[in-house]
Amino acid sequence: QVRLVESGGGLAQAGDSLRLSCAASGRTFSRLTMTWFRQAPGKEREFIATTRAAGGSISYADAVKGRFTISRDNAKNTVYLQMNSLKPEDTAVYYCAADEYLLSIQPGAYRYWGQGTQVTVSS
Repeated sequence: QVRLVESGGGLAQAGDSLRLSCAASGRTFSRLTMTWFRQAPGKEREFIATTRAAGGSISYADAVKGRFTISRDNAKNTVYLQMNSLKPEDTAVYYCAADEYLLSIQPGAYRYWGQGTQVTVSS
């Protein structure tokens, strides 16, 4: 079992920056692919960014490429999402998800989820 705890959401204005954190416990962190998703009201959960296990690749959704940066600190068992140049359309609940050695970016593939953190961006 993997426990994920997100933090760092909140209110921002367009153009601002926020950093989300997700602390994991219960598995060897380096074995975990860590992925951020988000879900806006009335929309499906969508992939944002992933950092794959064991020094694997990093990928981003086109909507956030160049603005968001995912990183991981294996010593702290934590993954981060640095969000710059925020836009109102970034408003959503952001979820951290994890699974061992997973390559997929489909939400249904992940067994472990955090509780979500709200990000609201005003214009």
